Amino acid sequence: MVSKTIFSKIYLLFLYVSIVQAQPAVFDITKYGAVADGKADTSQAILSAWKEACAATGSSKILIPTGTFLSGVVSVAGPCKGGIEIEVQGTLQAPPDLQGEGWFNFDHVDEFTISGKGTFDGQGESAWKANNCAKDPKCKPMPMNFRFNFIKKGLVRDVTSLNSKNFHVNVLGCEDFTFQSFIITAPETSINTDGIHIGRSKGVTIIDTKIGTGDDCISIGDGTQNLKVSKVTCGPGHGISIGSLGRYENEEPVSGITVTGCTLTNTMNGVRIKSWPAQFGGSASDIHFEDITMENVSNPILIDQNYCPYGQCNDKGPSKVKISGVSIKNIKGTSASALSVKLDCSSGFPCENVELADIDLAYSGAEGPAKSECTNVKPTITGKLNPAGCQ
Repeated sequence: MVSKTIFSKIYLLFLYVSIVQAQPAVFDITKYGAVADGKADTSQAILSAWKEACAATGSSKILIPTGTFLSGVVSVAGPCKGGIEIEVQGTLQAPPDLQGEGWFNFDHVDEFTISGKGTFDGQGESAWKANNCAKDPKCKPMPMNFRFNFIKKGLVRDVTSLNSKNFHVNVLGCEDFTFQSFIITAPETSINTDGIHIGRSKGVTIIDTKIGTGDDCISIGDGTQNLKVSKVTCGPGHGISIGSLGRYENEEPVSGITVTGCTLTNTMNGVRIKSWPAQFGGSASDIHFEDITMENVSNPILIDQNYCPYGQCNDKGPSKVKISGVSIKNIKGTSASALSVKLDCSSGFPCENVELADIDLAYSGAEGPAKSECTNVKPTITGKLNPAGCQ
């Protein structure tokens, strides 16, 4: 008979081995030649660490330790043998003259995490000055800080994206992807620096995140389904926007969008749905904006189906995008413009099943009394509506 003491020792040994085996293998980029001097390109060291981590059985961690590391383009792809975490403790900097569409590009990876208190600094100042892509379709692409393509079970937590040259984050074809306690920072004057752009993805969650930038804090493209945005602070920026939609052929439907408990401060727009006139068809449905605070926001509540920046529309016909099933509830705060509620829907495809409830937006500027305006839509109104009208 085995004594209780021996049995306990065997059990503790088994427990220790299990804990050790459960710890991820760590791949420190300084072991692959990375130097934290802010001068030497560490992209190859990161790629080498990724190659080994991706081939390792079980979970792996790539460590970016404290210090400042200069890095060129990093493009990696799965599938990998186990889950991978990139823990960033220091600062990664992009060269000011970096070209291409993306700086850090991740493709077809499952169970992928970026974590830590570190910073991805796109050093975008020089790029913003040269950016004319809004007016010139043949312009050179500016790299985004992150491109996540076809990731399943992704998580970005605690890190900072600073001064991207283009969008900070582009999410395409992903499933079950979460951004939590993520910080995005760029000046209000930065060009085309959308915070998080989502397209053709399902089950994305953005929570407890702070975004200040020069364009949309969150932009929601075609094919986005089951998106949850909660406790996000936005400002400066252009607000939280669905669209623009209807610009391209064969766009996929947008549905199941919930934005709750957010605060927008000094932004160009608040919550917005926008589509191009006369271009192509599409739909946006099952959309809910609730419990949102506006602080000095221009256009706090906006549906714009005549969206046409820089005069790029040749055909002035009505939008072919169908908007339906929209609820806008418990929106409070202050508007920087007198027209604080504007629902400008398509004459060809009027908005349907739109609900406004408990809207209280104060305006005290020089444009006259606050007002709301509705075109090609008959919203259901419950509770308080300030400014009144829109019926």
